[in-house]
Amino acid sequence: MTTVGGYLATRLADAGMQKFFAVPGDYNLILLDKLIEEPRLTMIGNCNELNGGYAADGYARATGFSAFVVTYMVGGLSAINAVAGAYSDDLPLLLISGGPNTNDAPQGNIVHHTIGLRNFYQQEKCFEPIVAKTFNIRHLDEASTMIDNAITTCLKLRKPVYLEIACNLAGAAIKKPAPMEMFLPFPASDPASLHAAVDAAAKKIEASVKPVLLGGVKLRVADAKEPFLALADTLGSAVAVMPDAKSFFPESHKQFIGTYWGSVSSPYCAEVVESSDLVIACGPLFNDFTTTGWSTLVNATSGKMIIANEDFVEIDGTRFHNVYLADFLEALKKQAPKNKTMSLTAYERFVTEPPKPDAPAPPSAPLSLKEFRRQLQEMLTDKHDLIVETGDSWFNGQKLRLPDGATYHFQCQYGSIGWSTGAALGYQLGTDSDRRVIALIGDGSFQMTAQEISVMVRENAPVILFLLNNKGYTIEVEIHDGPYNNIKNWDYAGLVEVFNAGEGNALGMHAKTGAELAACIKKAKAHKNFVFIECALDRDDCTAELLEWGSRVATAGGRPAVSFKQFK
Repeated sequence: MTTVGGYLATRLADAGMQKFFAVPGDYNLILLDKLIEEPRLTMIGNCNELNGGYAADGYARATGFSAFVVTYMVGGLSAINAVAGAYSDDLPLLLISGGPNTNDAPQGNIVHHTIGLRNFYQQEKCFEPIVAKTFNIRHLDEASTMIDNAITTCLKLRKPVYLEIACNLAGAAIKKPAPMEMFLPFPASDPASLHAAVDAAAKKIEASVKPVLLGGVKLRVADAKEPFLALADTLGSAVAVMPDAKSFFPESHKQFIGTYWGSVSSPYCAEVVESSDLVIACGPLFNDFTTTGWSTLVNATSGKMIIANEDFVEIDGTRFHNVYLADFLEALKKQAPKNKTMSLTAYERFVTEPPKPDAPAPPSAPLSLKEFRRQLQEMLTDKHDLIVETGDSWFNGQKLRLPDGATYHFQCQYGSIGWSTGAALGYQLGTDSDRRVIALIGDGSFQMTAQEISVMVRENAPVILFLLNNKGYTIEVEIHDGPYNNIKNWDYAGLVEVFNAGEGNALGMHAKTGAELAACIKKAKAHKNFVFIECALDRDDCTAELLEWGSRVATAGGRPAVSFKQFK
């Protein structure tokens, strides 16, 4: 025999999980007791539920599965924002909440940590729109079935799942779990639909003159990055990626032409993509952010596009259902015409020689973003994982040339500021021991989630976090400025000693000039624990891309209202 909590612990470990995140509360304490009894699991305690949810997000990106344990209502509702972001990025995150005693609802009791009603099961309803499915264990005979279904649903659908366990059942005895294969493969594509989609796509590519391959964010959740690379090698065409798919295709590859992001694309990338007579978009997500306020000339409504998404392919208005992305790309590689190189030739006409590295700024000159990027570029290796915060960090990150093997992560769909602090912690704890996370975050975003630095200190997580301090919400300034975009300045690097508290070994440093930044980076590379580098920047020092993107997104958001009749 085991307990409900022990059953859950065994299943999590059987699925390959090594660490889980938690914030304790009286509704989940017995459950946590049972989880930490499992020798294959390690609990990572977080400062608050929002940060813990972001950490679970990062861990899921690194390992493919994460779990976060919260208490009822006051904990669970604080985690909702992070879970919604994980849903937007197709991350298998199991949100586990303690629940009220099963006797209280039938007895009509009012319990604490609720809104004071006798009907106190609101939390599950709040999570329903932002998870793939909810499971609520209030009867002992349903416990094992619900736990198994919750985990397999999370892994199969690559989405967050909600699992609630009544506090008086977590320690109750049930039978031990039977053997079970937790990792379910993607379902197989429908053969007829797959054949028809590949045939139609191959004919359309054959008829094109200068097709372009465009990689999107859904390549990750579909496990289709390798088939995408193989198709690119076969076609020989130019290959671009959408901003949220950076690092999904080797940037050293001879066919890579950069990031397609409309008017803020990599140099010459938009010209080649938008002049192409066929864009083969693999795993794209078109929203107002990725299309720069709906201003791109190539999008989901374009007539010169093949759209291959997670489970369908669309060509000339015909949608082929139950066709999975990896299957489609692998089959298309065998049938697609080769040497469709005209788009790559067009790009090479623009780029006659590799861009020259920026010259160093005078060592004593005030630190600028340009100098920051130059030094960061020199620092990057194939063992780095970049976590990039919403804001101008997006555009600074996009300007970096990633070494093969480096990875890149940001929230282009949900865009929750403060996400990167917790995500950097979670990713670092989930990645290989010889890899190191580098995080870029603005000062306004950091103020949302600063406490999680203490967990990085406690866990000896060797994240290197660059804080870009320009004393305000720069991304909001460029979308729509006002006094609300100004914030109180902090001694950010000084916080590290507060969190060390005589016990930790983290390093906090300030950089106001290029020479100071170079010295900080040298120390950071030699330091094996958490490093925080505060970079002092002018308030108006931002990328030109942020100015362009911000104005277009603001224009899109400010479109005048139209009547519903105009949509008919």
